[in-house]
Amino acid sequence: MPRGQTLSGIQSATTISHVQEGLFALHAQEDEILFKLNAISDCHKDVDRELNVLDALRTTLNAQLIDSHKLQHAMLAGTAHKADRVSKRVQELETEREKVEDTLRMVEQVMELKACVAGVIGSMGAPQDWEAAAQYLVRASKIPEDVVLGDFAAAVVPTIEAPDPPWNTLEIARESLCALFLRQFVSAAEDENVDQLTRFFKLFPLIGRAEVGLDVYARYICRGVANAARETLKQAGTSSRDVFFYANCLTKLFEHIAQIVNSHSGLVRQHYGASQVVKVIEKLQAEADIQGGIILDAWADDRSVDRMISDIRSYPFVFLVQSILAWRQGQGVKVETEADQTSIDMRMMDELVSEMTAMLQQWSLYSRFIARQSQDADLPDDGSLAIPEFLASCNLSRKVSEKLNAPYGIMATFFVRRSVEQAFQTDLAPTGLSLTKPISGQPPFIIQAIDDVMYVVDLVLQKVITASNHAVAASAIPDIGRVLESDLIGIIHRRMRDEYHPGSNSQGNLTLEDKVVKFIVMINSLDISVEYLGRLLRARAGLESVEQDRGRESPSLKDSFPFNREAENVALALDRMNKAFSSKVIPLLDEGIQVLLDEVVRLGLRPVLATTFRDIHYDELSGDEGIDQFEDDGTNGPLPRALERFEEGWNRLMKPLSRIMTPRTYQALLALTAKLVARILEKRLWSLSGRVSAFGAVKMERDFTGMMDVVSKGNYSAREVFTRVQQICMAANMDDDEWAEVMDEEACDIDWVLTRDEMRKARQIVVV
Repeated sequence: MPRGQTLSGIQSATTISHVQEGLFALHAQEDEILFKLNAISDCHKDVDRELNVLDALRTTLNAQLIDSHKLQHAMLAGTAHKADRVSKRVQELETEREKVEDTLRMVEQVMELKACVAGVIGSMGAPQDWEAAAQYLVRASKIPEDVVLGDFAAAVVPTIEAPDPPWNTLEIARESLCALFLRQFVSAAEDENVDQLTRFFKLFPLIGRAEVGLDVYARYICRGVANAARETLKQAGTSSRDVFFYANCLTKLFEHIAQIVNSHSGLVRQHYGASQVVKVIEKLQAEADIQGGIILDAWADDRSVDRMISDIRSYPFVFLVQSILAWRQGQGVKVETEADQTSIDMRMMDELVSEMTAMLQQWSLYSRFIARQSQDADLPDDGSLAIPEFLASCNLSRKVSEKLNAPYGIMATFFVRRSVEQAFQTDLAPTGLSLTKPISGQPPFIIQAIDDVMYVVDLVLQKVITASNHAVAASAIPDIGRVLESDLIGIIHRRMRDEYHPGSNSQGNLTLEDKVVKFIVMINSLDISVEYLGRLLRARAGLESVEQDRGRESPSLKDSFPFNREAENVALALDRMNKAFSSKVIPLLDEGIQVLLDEVVRLGLRPVLATTFRDIHYDELSGDEGIDQFEDDGTNGPLPRALERFEEGWNRLMKPLSRIMTPRTYQALLALTAKLVARILEKRLWSLSGRVSAFGAVKMERDFTGMMDVVSKGNYSAREVFTRVQQICMAANMDDDEWAEVMDEEACDIDWVLTRDEMRKARQIVVV
């Protein structure tokens, strides 16, 4: 038994016998432990003897280890010394071998240098083999400079024919050949010898004079560009009356440069390197700055652009001002006479804007071409295009901004505003419209000015986008939008408020019916203007494909504005113009429709409803007589009198309006009218409280439901406003069992809009 268990057994013993058993177990364990200790003590002497033997062996082994170390040092020290000497000797031999190789290489290079010097001198002599001389110089340029300038080359290379040091001889040869190539290139340029031009142009980089070659080549092609531009402008005296004469001059200039770049860039790239193409383009651009500036200056002077801009800024817009302000001052609109007008020829302005559009478009195409040619071929083509810095900051770019961009925005905005003025001066309202007679013509019934103005706006926006100039588009589009908001909407709003308002006492001989008709035409014009403008702006933004009157579709904005995010910015400007115009028109439409509701529909509904409920009682039907009369009013009998009267009066009031108004404006008016009728019918129902019999309630519900059907005919959503009326009639006609279910909220599956008190009030309408 383990000792722990024995002790625990003694501690837990309850009798003497248990204690004795525990003591006996402890004595047995003590005897066992003493036996083991005696055994260990007996083995201790043997262990000490073995340890003494090991100590003696350790002394012997230490002596042997010392002897082995001495033996190793004596035998291997000499070998290690020899290995070290061999390693050093190998390194010395390797160094000597490298020196020999360097010497041989230098000797070979010096011999190559001597051959090149001799070859250059020989080729430049009687043979006059310029290509060979250039090739010798190419070979010499590959020899390290320290060899060419070294003392060994200076001592070995010079000969009787070339006694100077080799570097002097080569440099003199380069200068001599460069001067010779220059003379030959200039001579070939004067003779228009393309083969010789190409021959000597390719030799300049071989002799280390690439900059000289590019410079003389650039002067040559720039001279050609200048001569061509001057020849084109010489025709200004006879052909400048052509609308697109200066645009064609600019086009020819850009096409000439593009042709040069396309045809020569491969040659430059092959012999001078791809990076040198951009340098040639920069030099061409410098010449384009000069010639393009001359063309634009001549155009501005010949077309009297500054005078036209001055006339535009001083134009008084007499008719527009009178149209907006005259009625506020109690005066009529005075028609503008020819004497009141500043002499601005709109046809000439249209031609001028068209010519500017063509020039800006050509500038955009040219900029796009130069940007693509200047792109780094090592960069990934991610579809984006950026204008090179040298092109963005060039003189021609500034000249285009000064001579074209700024005047273009001013003229385009004036053209639209003057067109708005002329459209209202010659405006024709639709004829044959009446609220009481059949009408002629096809909807929409709007003023002619809307069609005229939207046509001009579309035409001008097409030119703005075709011009492909982001600065012009960013300026002109918001300005055109502001003209429409201030002038087009302003005149229509003023007429609605002062001339044609049904409730106004404005001067004139217009009857109330004429005022209402003309007021509706103004509302239609605003509504259709939003639709027309939204459609043409979406088409110009490329969001909607609309066939134009001019027989072609609007190009993609990305095609017209390829640089960076320009297309997105123009599309955003068009969208902002559309939203701004709509935000100005929609409140006026709501105001106009509210006026029709208050001044026309509300007043017209009063006699209609008075006639509808005249002599109509819902407390007379009772018993068998009531049943018989109700059945006569069923499907096979005539319509109930109240419903018949209401439908007749409703159609007489609303159908003339629906024939003249646009669908959107009529539906908006109908929605407001339905709310008005619903309030009137609900008020009528509450007024019948305690005056309706059980059978009369059925007829009442049928009459009111029929009126709701008449109002919501063709527009079911208008029926939603009659929910309260329907539920009042429903509650009034319920029998006791149905009413009990309604009062039990858990059993009722109807979504009631009436409160509990209103439902109980509806039950009181019918007298049992």
